[in-house]
Amino acid sequence: GTRIIYDRKFLLDRRNSPMAQTPPCHLPNIPGVTSPGSAGEEPKADANNLNHQEGKPSMGDDAQFEMDI
Repeated sequence: GTRIIYDRKFLLDRRNSPMAQTPPCHLPNIPGVTSPGSAGEEPKADANNLNHQEGKPSMGDDAQFEMDI
């Protein structure tokens, strides 16, 4: 195989070309990655599922450990 080696100046000259400004075709649409997405577009987790596991009774707002006073 033949290796193609580009120097830094050649690559920097090519970054402003019209072809470099256009995304490649046939890319999947991933908001925020391959297409611009809105700033507040993050997956929201259900607040009830963050601290509770299935099969465990809910403790509510009680302390994590019981204390004898």
